[in-house]
Amino acid sequence: MNDSYTTDNDDRSWVEKLTHFLSGVPQSRSDLKGVLSLAAENEIIDEDARTIMEGALSVSDMQVRDIMIPRAQMVVIKADIDLQEALPQIVHAGHSRYPVIDDSLDNVVGILLAKDLLPLILSRDSDFDLRVLMRPTVVVPESKRLNVLLREFRQNRNHMAIVIDEYGGVAGLVTIEDVLEEIVGEIEDETDTAEGRNIRKISDSDYFVQAQTPIDDFNDYFDVELSDEEFDTIGGLVVNAFGHVPARNDTTTFDGFEFRVVNADQRRLLSLRVTPTSQED
Repeated sequence: MNDSYTTDNDDRSWVEKLTHFLSGVPQSRSDLKGVLSLAAENEIIDEDARTIMEGALSVSDMQVRDIMIPRAQMVVIKADIDLQEALPQIVHAGHSRYPVIDDSLDNVVGILLAKDLLPLILSRDSDFDLRVLMRPTVVVPESKRLNVLLREFRQNRNHMAIVIDEYGGVAGLVTIEDVLEEIVGEIEDETDTAEGRNIRKISDSDYFVQAQTPIDDFNDYFDVELSDEEFDTIGGLVVNAFGHVPARNDTTTFDGFEFRVVNADQRRLLSLRVTPTSQED
């Protein structure tokens, strides 16, 4: 009886406290994030909950182009390949889904689930036809909002979409995991490795860089010598260059690089798009 009363009382206290913090009725998303920060500081919600809530808010401001795996990094399977050729590629890449292409990368004809090959491994069917196993291709534009994409993924039970540019060419691909990671943070599995997780090449001249990337790792990747005397991470250097926590799409240039903010919240910088510029002054 006493335990039940204590729990109910604590629940009412939690609701009363949260109601108190929300009583000001936030007028903007910034106000709402401030309320979440205040609630975390007063231990009404924990830090993980605050981060997830802010991540959920952020996805409505982001587009597919901000998180997609670029065309150059796509691992694809050719439609006319035989089983013995396909298996080494799939084992080496370690993904669960693969775009299937016909004559070129701009002609994605379906999606292959690696698990669909399992029944065929023992049978070694000489009449193997990859096209029979393909799932339909989902195509989305680069400009689609992430919250809309996530809703469509859930409604249609899809996990991967091919991203096209304004001319109809393949720009990259995006998965439901990519979207969820913007909300809950990095999702690692047994096939993930630490190497290269913080820095990802997205074109010949652009790189996606997590703000928490150690400056030493950044220097090693780009073969430069940015100072780590005052800050440990590349995000610390960028925030210092701005003089404040920047907002999405804010841009600054220093030490031979252009840094554009991909994602940030009210208190911290989360990710950047980095473009090497001329090293000459």
